[in-house]
Amino acid sequence: MTIQKALTFIIILLINFSLNAVSQNACTALGQNPSTAFPVCGLRTFTQASVAICGDQQIASTCSSINLDDKNPYWYKFTCFKTGSLGFTITPLAENEDYDWQLFDVTNVDPKDVYTNKTLLLMFNWAPKFGVTGTSSTSTYTDGCNLETNQNISAMPLLIIGHQYLLLVSHFSDTQSGYTLAFDGGTAIITDPILPAMQQVTASCDGNQIYIKLNKKMKCATLDADGSDFKISSGAVSIVSAAGVGCNNSFDMDSIVLSLSKPLPAGIYQLSIATGADGNNLLDNCDQSIAAGQTLSITVLRSISNTSATLLPASCRPKQLTLVFSDPISCNSIAQNGSDFLITGTQTVGITSAVTNCNTAGFTKSVLLNLSSPILAAGNYNISITTGTDANTIINECKKETIQGTIIDFNISAAVSATFTYNIRLGCIADTIDYRHDGENGVTTWKWLFDNNSNSNLKSTNLIYYTTGTKTAQLTVSNGTCTDISTVNIVLEDKVKAVFQYPEIICAGSATQYINNSKGPVTLYNWSLGNLNTSTLPMPPAQYYTYNNLLKNITVQLLVQDKQGCSDIATRKIAVENCYLAVPKAFSPNNDGLNDLLYPTYSPNVSNLRFTIYNRFGQMVFEGKEWLIKWDGSFKGNPQDAGTYIWKLIYTDIINRKTVNLKGTSVLLR
Repeated sequence: MTIQKALTFIIILLINFSLNAVSQNACTALGQNPSTAFPVCGLRTFTQASVAICGDQQIASTCSSINLDDKNPYWYKFTCFKTGSLGFTITPLAENEDYDWQLFDVTNVDPKDVYTNKTLLLMFNWAPKFGVTGTSSTSTYTDGCNLETNQNISAMPLLIIGHQYLLLVSHFSDTQSGYTLAFDGGTAIITDPILPAMQQVTASCDGNQIYIKLNKKMKCATLDADGSDFKISSGAVSIVSAAGVGCNNSFDMDSIVLSLSKPLPAGIYQLSIATGADGNNLLDNCDQSIAAGQTLSITVLRSISNTSATLLPASCRPKQLTLVFSDPISCNSIAQNGSDFLITGTQTVGITSAVTNCNTAGFTKSVLLNLSSPILAAGNYNISITTGTDANTIINECKKETIQGTIIDFNISAAVSATFTYNIRLGCIADTIDYRHDGENGVTTWKWLFDNNSNSNLKSTNLIYYTTGTKTAQLTVSNGTCTDISTVNIVLEDKVKAVFQYPEIICAGSATQYINNSKGPVTLYNWSLGNLNTSTLPMPPAQYYTYNNLLKNITVQLLVQDKQGCSDIATRKIAVENCYLAVPKAFSPNNDGLNDLLYPTYSPNVSNLRFTIYNRFGQMVFEGKEWLIKWDGSFKGNPQDAGTYIWKLIYTDIINRKTVNLKGTSVLLR
């Protein structure tokens, strides 16, 4: 974030704080809450011209560093019709506008659960930045919790076929300037491929109304209230009004009630789609219209036949089933404990409750059955209508009790497992891992993702690794209905590497120890120790060397090998020195290049050295604390007389860890 942007963001925060009382207003308009979200699809750009100031209700999330909320929100809902990635772009209509977004998977849950259930949050971008935001196939950014590293464009999330989603667009800037929302670039399909049509029409018991069931959600705003979108083949009866079921609290509907000028007599009628008084037919959320002229038959009887029902498509591992009835059912006739229904099939399934959504007249066209446990076993199942604990089966609006034993057949797809196997093929330079999936339960798609950013869509694949350590493999599988993900961490051991610790200088006659620091799964050691000795031990015994003035370096070599036959060699050349510590008996500082200086001989096993020299009066004429400082036979710049001088040598023996004091004499010759 630039300094200017950071300052701007702070100013926005201050403005937001000052307007807190305003922004805390409850959001009540359609589209401003999860339950009344705008239905959208992938075929058109949605424009929100202005944004109301309201909301600020906290969203449940796993972020510990920031709070997510629905600040000045608008919600959008859609269904995935083909598994794939979701691409979308939110473009502010004005400059210096900060829009954020959150995406939720609300399949089989109450949309309001986004405020309490953090597992519903699929992805979000809360970047404190102005301008366009959304997702892109070129972005790899997914860490929305860290505002310091936030980017406006995130990686595309994966949508799953049959799942329902909510997209929250929040306006952080606290202005009413709007935005456009466009879905583009992803591989997921969120446009219903089914063309809109009337699915079923029935008449009420008294013949005063016609109930229309649509095959999909249609826009409430495209329904003419005068009923002119429809025609009925009865010269004596006309349509006087039309009302969409649920349009008071939603943007779309899948059921319509037509009110007639008078009851329809018993008989068979045709109900047709027409172009309404507003000049258009009914439109779905992608602006696809029901074709004018589509016609369905209505049979009006004085005695309504047995109520039938259909089952909405079940999701993978369903824990709920939804029945849709052909006739409105009295809510009072449905036992709340679900005992009006019995499920049989491959797996034993119990029903714990029946939930209805009743209209003001006390009738419903559907019932939600909550199951005691998810249906995991694939196969054929059926639902039988039976007499419940309320002593009756379900009763339709014509007060006709449904015949006991009515069967609704349905099928459950097998739950898939992404668990996979792998085999490691070790090599001396690189390792190969073979990954395999069994493909059981009708798996049709595989998506492998590895930690080196490579991927594969094959059932089985392999990968060559030139580095060792922990490798991560993730597999997502699907059979078109069920999806599963599995992640495995695999540890590849280090390759054998020959490494040993050695002294830079070896003192002749002293014990020399080599320390093995080799890496990897070594199974064989082979030492060549430079003194004709060898060893196959990980740590060879201490070695001794003689001093050779002509050949002062030895070669020590370690070869290591693993059980695969892979090997490595470490070779080192080491100096062998005569480390005897002594002070010459005499020296002649006459600058002839021979014995001009008096000093103790070098030993690498010595530290804290102090070498001092005294004349016959006990006066110290020289002090040296380093090997390179030597006496040239002078004191304060004056050459000293020939004669015998006393020296003292104090040092620490590194090997034995003790202090040594030596004393002797040397003769200065002139």
